[in-house]
Amino acid sequence: MKKKYGEVLIVGGGLAGLVASILLVKKGYSVTVVEKKSYPFHRVCGEYVSNEVLGFLKRNGLYPDFLALPSIDTFEFSDTKGKAVLLPLDLGGFGISRYVLDDWLYQTAGKEGVTFLTSTTVTDLEYLEEEDYFQVALSDFQTLRAPIVLGAFGKRSKLDQVLERPFFTKRSPYIGVKYHVQAEGSTNTVSLHNFQGGYCGFNAIEEGKFNLCYLGNRDQLRQYGSIQEMERAVLWKNPLLKRIFEESTFLWEKPEVITEINFERKKPVENHLLLLGDSAGLITPLCGNGMAMAMHSALLVTEALEEGNTRQEMEERYTQSWNAQFYQRLGVGKAIQGLFGSGRGSVLARNLIQQVPFVARTLVKNTHGQPF
Repeated sequence: MKKKYGEVLIVGGGLAGLVASILLVKKGYSVTVVEKKSYPFHRVCGEYVSNEVLGFLKRNGLYPDFLALPSIDTFEFSDTKGKAVLLPLDLGGFGISRYVLDDWLYQTAGKEGVTFLTSTTVTDLEYLEEEDYFQVALSDFQTLRAPIVLGAFGKRSKLDQVLERPFFTKRSPYIGVKYHVQAEGSTNTVSLHNFQGGYCGFNAIEEGKFNLCYLGNRDQLRQYGSIQEMERAVLWKNPLLKRIFEESTFLWEKPEVITEINFERKKPVENHLLLLGDSAGLITPLCGNGMAMAMHSALLVTEALEEGNTRQEMEERYTQSWNAQFYQRLGVGKAIQGLFGSGRGSVLARNLIQQVPFVARTLVKNTHGQPF
């Protein structure tokens, strides 16, 4: 496979794209990554990484062990009224910002020989069947050709429209908002605080900072006119969230915001494009393992390229391994999302965690993977 398809173009330089680029270049592939922004930069993300990836990262020199990162072993859940319960996390995880992690992986990839085109957008992408090649148009009017293209362009992109992916036409009410703050809080705990219409994650990251990131509702934002007014009117009804907002020192002038967060089913392979991370499927941010899934998908696609003897075999191998690892996890996450972001549902979930912890731990386990 490598002799025939030795060049790989990766669209998107997030976790999935960066990790895949490093793994592939170490295998002898010529790898180019196209990223629309310039490093370093912030992304809307929970910034809690499940330890299912810890061994993988350390074996491949991808864990930033020069940083003192908070170790997280406890899950805190509060309902919309602010009543909270704690649950131990079997695997646990660690906190790190995407600003730091992505930039470090970018620097690592560059040292390994990955070529980057930053501040550059892919405007069109087409697979030419007769030539068995992709033709890729860029925002700087360049046209690239590559035999293998990996799509790691995130939750929602104009390329999804170009590829006519079904989920793109379905509007989503969800928005994501993220801050970094200085706060008093437990550094070994990842918290999920409910409010009417959404839920907010809170956990320690590097340098004594905390990540505050929530999934909200577009209609509420329209109703109150600004993010700050929506937060006061909606999020602050949970006393724990009100305390965090009032007692924290916010480190940015304004938050990072994304819209149209869509949890509809996607496919890991479309139009011969191999899709990674959120481009292949977005798990509801209940326990913060989307970062781990992105990195695991990079390993799966690398194995598919190494093991597949034809394009068809490569695509089939990747689809099978992706489904085996993630299909059920995405389904469980979506099924239990109804317990969050509502008064009755969040109270039910809190009672479940408090009174039947075995069931709660089983649900957490089924939205996480095993160490690999």
